[in-house]
Amino acid sequence: MDHSKQTQYTSKEKTDSGDSSSVPNGHFDGLVKRPVGGSARTPTPQPPGAECGSHRPASSMMESWREERTRSVEDNEMSLPSLAAAYTTILRGLGEDPQRQGLLKTPWRAATAMQFFTKGYQEKIIDVLNDAIFDEDHDEMVIVKDIDMFSMCEHHLVPIFGRVHIGYLPNKRVLGLSKLARIVEIYSRRLQVQERLTKQIAVAITEALQPTGVGVVIEATHMCMVMRGVQKMNSKTVTSTMLGVFREDPKTRDEFLTLIRS
Repeated sequence: MDHSKQTQYTSKEKTDSGDSSSVPNGHFDGLVKRPVGGSARTPTPQPPGAECGSHRPASSMMESWREERTRSVEDNEMSLPSLAAAYTTILRGLGEDPQRQGLLKTPWRAATAMQFFTKGYQEKIIDVLNDAIFDEDHDEMVIVKDIDMFSMCEHHLVPIFGRVHIGYLPNKRVLGLSKLARIVEIYSRRLQVQERLTKQIAVAITEALQPTGVGVVIEATHMCMVMRGVQKMNSKTVTSTMLGVFREDPKTRDEFLTLIRS
């Protein structure tokens, strides 16, 4: 579980630590440290050849978002036959006959379904948020809770499902409410671990709005713990990421946690 409540990220901090998880989205460059009530500090550029090849100097937040898509609709069409062939191999490896009536179209169905389960790879945050950020003189907490979430465990390729709760304190800008759910959808529809997913959502909102603070809590069931392994039917995993005043101010954090439980 992620109870680290990471409050701020900078390019320099990532370089110093050598920990790739400091930039959980894998695509956001040069995150800025934003002290409460202060202005953003210019990030330190990343050296060439940094891990993942994506940590270049951040000329703007939107540049990293434009480059975020890693798969296109055309890629889906081109890769579908090879994915279906792979599922045929899996069926044979399981001792099944791919030619029997009930399985004739299963490889194509499974390949198409897997592309849908991971459709977040073909979506970009900028496409979702570009026209949904509004100037608004509102400085009270905004919360959208109980957002349904479906993802795929990257270790076992089985489902993760649960609920996401998001809160932020605006800093003269607000985001269309449905876009918070769209951010969840983009990052959850990938191969994931819950800890990283929680951070990616929080960092995306922080980069988009530069709010005073952001809090994200995810409660989820992992089928890799239910269907296999320890087989604990009622187990749930809870992760959280708190940024800005949500981490620094216990009263703000407590208000958020109280409201999402009400």
